[in-house]
Amino acid sequence: MTDLHPVRRALLSVSDKTGLIELGRALDARGVELLSTGGSAKALRDAGLTVKDVSEVTGFPEMMDGRVKTLHPMVHGGLLALRDNDTHVAAMQEHGIGAIDLLVVNLYPFEAALARGAGYDEMIENIDIGGPAMIRAASKNHLFVNVVTDVQDYEALLAELDNNGGQTSYAFRQRLAQTAYARTAAYDAAVSNWMASALEEKTPRRRAFAGELKQTLRYGENSHQEAAFYTDGTNRPGVATAVQLQGKELSYNNINDTDAAYELVAEFDPAEGPAVAIIKHANPCGVAKGATLSEAYQKAFDCDRTSAFGGIVALNQPLDAETAAKITEIFTEVVIAPGASDEAKEIFAAKKNLRLLLTEGLPDPRKPIVAYKQVAGGMLVQDKDVGYVGMEDLKVVTEKAPSDAQMQDLLFAWKVAKHVKSNAIVYVKDNATVGVGAGQMSRLDSANVAASKAGRMAAELGLEESLARGCAVASDAFFPFPDGLLEAAAAGGACVIQPGGSMRDDEVIKAADEKGLAMVFTGMRHFRH
Repeated sequence: MTDLHPVRRALLSVSDKTGLIELGRALDARGVELLSTGGSAKALRDAGLTVKDVSEVTGFPEMMDGRVKTLHPMVHGGLLALRDNDTHVAAMQEHGIGAIDLLVVNLYPFEAALARGAGYDEMIENIDIGGPAMIRAASKNHLFVNVVTDVQDYEALLAELDNNGGQTSYAFRQRLAQTAYARTAAYDAAVSNWMASALEEKTPRRRAFAGELKQTLRYGENSHQEAAFYTDGTNRPGVATAVQLQGKELSYNNINDTDAAYELVAEFDPAEGPAVAIIKHANPCGVAKGATLSEAYQKAFDCDRTSAFGGIVALNQPLDAETAAKITEIFTEVVIAPGASDEAKEIFAAKKNLRLLLTEGLPDPRKPIVAYKQVAGGMLVQDKDVGYVGMEDLKVVTEKAPSDAQMQDLLFAWKVAKHVKSNAIVYVKDNATVGVGAGQMSRLDSANVAASKAGRMAAELGLEESLARGCAVASDAFFPFPDGLLEAAAAGGACVIQPGGSMRDDEVIKAADEKGLAMVFTGMRHFRH
């Protein structure tokens, strides 16, 4: 028996009518009988095509506001019947059930309703029932039936029919079925996760995760690893929503680092001034605010010029020509911003390999979203760290209180530390990082690394003393012993922000007082592994 089967009868029922008329005409021209429902039938008929309503086939009108129209044996029998099974064929003949060889369905726009913040009742009405039921039926019977759930597969379907004289191959139907099952799985995931959120169920018994392929990547973190980039449908502004104006295709590491950079720079409200973050291997090597973007970039760059080479640059305001010119003075992998001037685009155009990504805005650093990480045999799920600390949340614990200027630097350092791999120590002066110690096994080592970078950059800039002299120091978690604090003080730290909560807080506070440091506690930590 050949694996080729003809397409003689098709059921088209879509919410997204993009390409529907063109597909209907193409099928009609190939002699395919068209069945349809509601708005799809009207659109096809208005285009001059001959269409039979499903209600004519079932003998029942659409009812209950369209909730009931395709849930009928005349439809599901036509999708599920095995054409090579005598019993199935006899049942079809006895009950007048016609075979349906092609199902074209896309579902009620549940995800779109979710994205625009629709209310509970509207969300319920956007849960499709008949569509997933038909898709699953047709997919199960892919030995004979084609099921198309993505507009982007219309062209492939028509090409398959043309290449096989109006027939499709088993391999083609298999691929369609896999895509279809993934679509219903993603749809059900969106529904179940929305309902868990609506019910404020933090740990539902079962949790589904889904994504849509955005890009097949050349490889993963290393060249021997397969990789791809999937979007999750949340439309959070960032690398997933960005438009790439120029440059090479993004790699796995580019995407990971660009996301880290944009999430960090979003901590700084553009209404409060320009900010720039430069990222290398998912850690910031320089972050700064300035009177202009150009000044902010220069200050960020001057934190660690060595690491900035080949880095990712994120801006909280649209890229301008002056900043673009500065960025192109060294090799940069990616620049991501909420916009760019025409002059800036022209400057970047001379750097063909430099990737420029423009987004629809900045992500909200305080908006709760779900973060998950795979481990062997399971998945770790948590709320994204959207913890925020303001001036009113800080508790002065030393004899000396920070000055107003120091308070600003402390809060700046705290925002950056939130995005540095633990153990994290960040030195900040005048709204710019001057040393970053990331991912060390002890807080003492991180303080040493940050101090080393501050000293090295001072020498490179021709300064007589370390950039860290008089700086604010942030620690993402408490100092378990005074040694890390004392190391930061030796590097030039003048004031400190840390969560507090150690059994030895009294010792650490005493050490700070003895060194004449001002220190505040946040009561919140920012571990980042």
